[in-house]
Amino acid sequence: MGSPKLHSMSRRGFCLCCVGATFAATAGWLSPRQAYAEARGLVSLIKDSAATSPITTYKLRNNVSVLEGSGGNIAVLTGPDGKLLVDAGIGVSRPQLSKALTELGNEPIAHLINTHWHFDHADGNEWLHAAGAKILAHENTRKHLSVVQRVEDWDYNFLALPASAVPAQVFTKEHQLKLNGASIALKYYGPAHTDSDISVMFAEANVLHVGDTFWNGIYPFIDYSTGGSIDGMIAASDANLAAAKSDTIIIPGHGKPVSNKAELQEFRDMLVAIRDNVGNLKKQGKTRDEAVAAKPTAAFDAKFGQFVIDPGFFTRLVYEGV
Repeated sequence: MGSPKLHSMSRRGFCLCCVGATFAATAGWLSPRQAYAEARGLVSLIKDSAATSPITTYKLRNNVSVLEGSGGNIAVLTGPDGKLLVDAGIGVSRPQLSKALTELGNEPIAHLINTHWHFDHADGNEWLHAAGAKILAHENTRKHLSVVQRVEDWDYNFLALPASAVPAQVFTKEHQLKLNGASIALKYYGPAHTDSDISVMFAEANVLHVGDTFWNGIYPFIDYSTGGSIDGMIAASDANLAAAKSDTIIIPGHGKPVSNKAELQEFRDMLVAIRDNVGNLKKQGKTRDEAVAAKPTAAFDAKFGQFVIDPGFFTRLVYEGV
């Protein structure tokens, strides 16, 4: 996927802008130095796009909605205790997000949960805190947001967020909330997409936000710089499947924002098959480039390989972790 295609992405395509987006133009064709330069430029490009992308609202159940269009998919719970958001999107989306939130009701913004530390899920922390949100996350999210955090695959250093934008309340394994009549269960996966990922279950609504442990219909990015791994992603998928019922609405971090157990199962099975294929190639002594050339993702590329993480790059990510 060359640079021109990036600039002509659809809106839905471009909102899907986790760290993986930085590789969209680089895999298999630019030198590492060129790729890094392009990745740095793409962070700015992602933020520029978020500044103008509209927000699409999907109303789910029991006053739970999901907003698509600013970084990762954002869940919103409305009610008399004030609005609760799961993930903050990108800060420059504030005008569009504010409008979408107002259309969901006149309650103030009161609570924010970050599913992990990546900028497309936490960049909006500062304005949301200023608007009234108390921020809650896993302790590793606070750790990464409090310091300059390097993502090695990008050759990119993210600056620490202002103190007000860093989660004030953290937990280590599990945390329970009762807000707006909803029982909300937060659970730490262990290292998965990063070492800071959590799930958020709205019990009565039977809605589960799984953050970037699930990219619906597309290959995911795995951030090895902050503890991610292919095995961790599979373990998180297994945990999500165990937590979901046949009629659970599942909100992925990226991709079509309203999903289900069947789509999650397909994603999990894809991860396992590609891990095993790449692992076998590595055991045979194949180099990373030889593994890419063997096309171990071929059976899944038509469905999952059409977006920012292309088959070659996903193979490289898996190779690193097997």
